[in-house]
Amino acid sequence: MLILFTRHCIWVISSSYSHPSIVLETVDAFGNRHILDDYREAYYWLRENTKADAKVMSWWDYGYQITAIANRTVLVDNNTWNNTHIGRVGQAMASSEEEAYEIMKELDVDYVLVIFGGVLGYSSDDINKFIWMVRIAGSTEKGRHVNENDYYSPQGEMRVDDRASPTMQNCLLYKLSYYRFWEMKTDKTKPPGFDRVRGQVIGHRNYELHGLEEAFTSSSWLVRIFRVKSYANRGIN
Repeated sequence: MLILFTRHCIWVISSSYSHPSIVLETVDAFGNRHILDDYREAYYWLRENTKADAKVMSWWDYGYQITAIANRTVLVDNNTWNNTHIGRVGQAMASSEEEAYEIMKELDVDYVLVIFGGVLGYSSDDINKFIWMVRIAGSTEKGRHVNENDYYSPQGEMRVDDRASPTMQNCLLYKLSYYRFWEMKTDKTKPPGFDRVRGQVIGHRNYELHGLEEAFTSSSWLVRIFRVKSYANRGIN
């Protein structure tokens, strides 16, 4: 019994603590372990392909990692004392692309980084955290107009399919997370654009980005990075 307990402890330690949080692990139907290195892949891309003074907007969870590994400046990080600044990022994510563009220009943002788990089935992504972005944004002076109820369906649900609210389908986080996702076949029994986390086929598709352009998407689509265009090059009328 003691031997079995020891083996169990070793397995728990190896499964839970032997790899850093930026390295994810999946187990397939045959019990084989697969390591997903999308975070480091994306941070390396940032370090090697952006200017040293580039400023990155992401949700605060990833701030320390971007600073330490990519060596790039972030707007917010895990030191969450500045509720107003975090709220401004949340407001940008919750706004339409046009409104978010003006906020990003105000904050001198060069790149936007989002975490998207719809391909992998990774539930700790930005869309699952989105309601907190909305709530924090709405709690600040500049974001008082951000209303949580606007992002729910008529049935009071947070959805991403064709029953999602127009505000949800047109906000920046939705458009960046799902950009080109309508081309993806994630489940052979489902249509393209099936989000494996939400269990829904996305409702808004075949749209174009105007103020931003896709710069990098990691191997498993977990990390997506978009470049903010200059005023002269954006396509917003």
